[in-house]
Amino acid sequence: MASGGDPAALGQLLRSRRERLVPADVGLSAGRRRRTAGLRREEVALLANLSPTYYTFLEQGRPVRPSAQVLDALASALRMSAAERRYLHVLAYGASGPAAAAPPEHLDPAVADLVQRLEPFPTLVKGRRWDVLTANPAARELFAGWTAGVPGECNLVRWMFTSDQAREIYLEWEPEARAMLGRFRLSTARYPDDPDVRTLIDELQRDSEHMRGWWPRHDVAAIGGSGSKKLRHPRLGPVEYSHVVLQVADHPDQTLVTYSPTTPLEPGR
Repeated sequence: MASGGDPAALGQLLRSRRERLVPADVGLSAGRRRRTAGLRREEVALLANLSPTYYTFLEQGRPVRPSAQVLDALASALRMSAAERRYLHVLAYGASGPAAAAPPEHLDPAVADLVQRLEPFPTLVKGRRWDVLTANPAARELFAGWTAGVPGECNLVRWMFTSDQAREIYLEWEPEARAMLGRFRLSTARYPDDPDVRTLIDELQRDSEHMRGWWPRHDVAAIGGSGSKKLRHPRLGPVEYSHVVLQVADHPDQTLVTYSPTTPLEPGR
């Protein structure tokens, strides 16, 4: 396995996706005496044109080195989404093949200044661990219950999964929390050996029942550039916001997120 990869997590992903499929999903006959709920390993190997032994080694988390072509074949065989396909490659090779060391977290003063100039639109910058590196007053008012300015003072994933206020603010908390966790998993998979990331994940699994239940599923979600969210503003009440996500060019692990109110929602929405 290339330096920077995570063979154990790669094997867990393959197994979880295999167990979610049934033979009919991939054009195979179920046959008789089927004891497994999903596909058999031999069936996945057949679909990906691999030897059953080699596929078994991958699923067992052994340090073998799958090529990009093998990973793509497995992604197709297991009907993976684009985000899952990317996650598969990250687990195999880390960020880009060579060892992926976590760089020091540094916020460019010009980016911090831009965040403030986007007031009154709620805007923040999150870092590698999804710590809030900076936020303007509108963002701090909207997302009541956390403050920003010092790295580690607020972590968006921790806030989402352990704060009662997050459930009040996000009107569709469960799908939003699942999506956030999927994006967090995909973005942090490039740094499997980062002790700060590992500590955060361990703490969340300790403190959140939802995290304990969802994290082993290896669900991932693409980091989208725009979308909409239904949020409860502390002064304005329920509001639908459009949001844009921008990657910071000089620090690609950092993203700027800005929100614009579009539609006040009816009471009870």
